[in-house]
Amino acid sequence: MTPPVDIVRIQYIGVIASLCFLLFVFHLMRSKHLRIEYSLLWLFFGVAFLFFSVSRTAMDSLSAMIGIAYSPSALLLILLMAHLLILIQFSVVISSLSDKNRDLAQSLALLELRVRELERRDSGRDAHT
Repeated sequence: MTPPVDIVRIQYIGVIASLCFLLFVFHLMRSKHLRIEYSLLWLFFGVAFLFFSVSRTAMDSLSAMIGIAYSPSALLLILLMAHLLILIQFSVVISSLSDKNRDLAQSLALLELRVRELERRDSGRDAHT
C-alpha cells in the first residue's frame, strides 16, 4: 500500500526551490553573467512557480481549470512551459545573432577586398615613380 502524499512537504520543497532559483537568477544578473533582457522570462516563471508553490488554492484552481487531478503536477506543467518558452526565446536570439554574424562576415570580406585593391593601386603607383 502506498503511503499518503504529504502535499505540505511538496509545497515547502517548491517554495525553497523557487527561492533558490530566483536568488541564483539575481546573482547571475548582478555579476553580469545574465543580461536583463534574457532574465525576464526566468524571473517571470520563477515568481509564478513561487506563487503557485505558496498559494495552495491558486494551484488547486489552476489544476482544476486545466483538468489535472493531482495539483502539484501543475507545477511540473508550469516548469515545462517555462522551459519551452525560454528555448523559443533562445532560438530567436541565436537566429538573430547568426544573421548578424553572416552580415559582418560579408562586410569584412568586402572591406578586405577594398583594402587589397587600394594596396595594389598604391604599389602600382609606387612602381611608376
